[in-house]
Amino acid sequence: MTLADSAASDVQPVSTKTMQVTWLGEQRYLGVSASGHQLLIDNSATKIGVSPMEALLGALATCTAYDVVEVMNKRRTPLSRYRIEVEGERAQSDPKRYTTITLRHIAAGKGVSAEQFERAAKLSHEKYCSVAASLNSEIVVETRLESSETT
Repeated sequence: MTLADSAASDVQPVSTKTMQVTWLGEQRYLGVSASGHQLLIDNSATKIGVSPMEALLGALATCTAYDVVEVMNKRRTPLSRYRIEVEGERAQSDPKRYTTITLRHIAAGKGVSAEQFERAAKLSHEKYCSVAASLNSEIVVETRLESSETT
């Protein structure tokens, strides 16, 4: 095996997700995923949708919840009730990023021990949740611009 063969075997296939976001006026946007699902993002005074930062918290909580439920099911200790309350503290100065995010897991289930539940949450955070992993890493954000004059 050559060095190039070894390096190639370590390369993971790229998985690309897409979403198109269209401005609807004011501070309101409609996101549409490649599968056709919609998300209304709204930072206007009317607040008929979630803000971008609320959507981020929701993405993290949902990703974690999915993992925890799956891990508990695989261990044959399914949950009968489960929710996550997520809270984010933001910096005061721009870009006002989250400095701390707290996930409070609340669950019940027959035969579910605190240790099993804690292990499932830890596995999600440290191994499975792609949203958490993205928040904990350096992400390359590329910007490509296209513009045209309107008459």
